[in-house]
Amino acid sequence: MKNKNIPAIVIIVLLLAVLGSMALAAQDKYTLKAPNGVAFSEFRGYEKWQAVSMSEVEDGMKIELGNPVMINAYQEGIPGNGKPFPEGAIIAKIKWSKKKSVLSSEGAVVQPVTLQFVAFIQKDSKRFPETSGWGYALFLYDAASDTFKPYGSDSSFGKECYACHTLVKARDYIFTQYAPR
Repeated sequence: MKNKNIPAIVIIVLLLAVLGSMALAAQDKYTLKAPNGVAFSEFRGYEKWQAVSMSEVEDGMKIELGNPVMINAYQEGIPGNGKPFPEGAIIAKIKWSKKKSVLSSEGAVVQPVTLQFVAFIQKDSKRFPETSGWGYALFLYDAASDTFKPYGSDSSFGKECYACHTLVKARDYIFTQYAPR
């Protein structure tokens, strides 16, 4: 006697195998490291940090988030009071492409569309003495594969970032101002 359910069972087993392999293939962004050794895992939970500021640039939208150490420093008046940010302060910058959306009572609303990158700046003077205590990392996002990859082929990326940040040396190398609330 033939079992009519065998083709259905085979299809279900194959489907489970394919879905299982896709789940295993999903990237764990927390395993990535920038060429200068800054690891994505050092910023676990950044998605829940408090907003420092946001901006619209020609090719996208950005939000800067601060870990609790950074937010506390801003609330204490740093860097405007002339003090440096404390060890452990971190900013995450998330950038998306943008589009104008529906009209609201305030006009056209610009909204984020596709994630482009996540960048981090962390204060660790012992680890990053050559860049005035700040470590930099940039992780580019590829929407087609839903994966991140570290930017840069060597550790010079952090020095490139630092070169720009020297413009705000008086603000302890941080461009982002704490937005009023």
